[in-house]
Amino acid sequence: SSSEGFSVAEKIVLLTFISAVILMAILGNLLVMVAVCRDRQLRKIKTNYFIVSLAFADLLVSVLVMPFGAIELVQDNWIYGEMFCLVRTSLDVLLTTASILHLCCISLDRYYAICCQPLVYRNKMTPLRIAVMLGGCWVIPTFISFLPIMQGWNSIGIIDLIQQRQFNKASNSTYCIFMVNKPYAITCSVVAFYIPFLLMVLAYYRIYVTAREHARQIQVLQRAGAPTDSRQHPPDQHSTHRMKTETKAAKTLCIIMGCFCLCWAPFFVTNIVDPFINYTVPGKLWTAFLWLGYINSGLNPFLYAFLNKSFRRAFLIILCCGDERYRRPSILGQTVPCSTTTINGSTHVLR
Repeated sequence: SSSEGFSVAEKIVLLTFISAVILMAILGNLLVMVAVCRDRQLRKIKTNYFIVSLAFADLLVSVLVMPFGAIELVQDNWIYGEMFCLVRTSLDVLLTTASILHLCCISLDRYYAICCQPLVYRNKMTPLRIAVMLGGCWVIPTFISFLPIMQGWNSIGIIDLIQQRQFNKASNSTYCIFMVNKPYAITCSVVAFYIPFLLMVLAYYRIYVTAREHARQIQVLQRAGAPTDSRQHPPDQHSTHRMKTETKAAKTLCIIMGCFCLCWAPFFVTNIVDPFINYTVPGKLWTAFLWLGYINSGLNPFLYAFLNKSFRRAFLIILCCGDERYRRPSILGQTVPCSTTTINGSTHVLR
């Protein structure tokens, strides 16, 4: 928050936009959690454990963090006291970092599932390791949120500056100011964004290369097997479908990384730069970058669940009160598994 107030028109627009973001985040993440709880097939997929935990983190962001930030933004005043300001700030850092770490774990899970042999994936993604990874997504953020913030480590050396900005004499307003010194800014940003971002880039790059290479191999095999006479036979439908699946998967990964960078990169770049330029970044720019990051919590259900065919079917069943039209077709009636692919000589199921 900042002492730079908004006009009435700006507050109306902000309130409308923020309400839509909060509602989208709450409904989307709740739908993801309910779908996995009700659908036995979704519970069998290891990646979905990360997606459910991610949805829970994003749901907490939309319930415990966004509303208080919206109230202060619209009212241009913090009315809940200094202690709750620290708690709210700690929750903000904890939950948003947990959300980002979940995205990193999902990328690593998909990397092992698609780019490695099935035996490697089973050895890497055991139930115990999944539990440890999920635990890490929630425990690691506490070391850069509640622990340093409650101890005041982030404000060492800048306490006077924080106190100056906490109270605006002109408007008689109090603000929940969260400013960080250089050591905390670097440590927090590296743990919460730059390391997960690097791992996600490496993992999704390898997945993208594997998907594109497999699609190219299918095209080569199709051309090599084309008939030489004048009679043209339709191409193998299974191979064609696999090629389309691989290409779509590669494009989806680009969308996921693009949205993640668009939402969080501006905030964390500014978070490191601001202490080194004497905290001169405008307050409204900080607010815009922060809420851009919050929007990612509303986008995650669409990126990681709504783009998944099995999740979409489960959503339709929930929203349409169990309509039988959206039930899975019988396995006996399928002649070709529509989402299977062969990578490195082994068969995988691309979700």
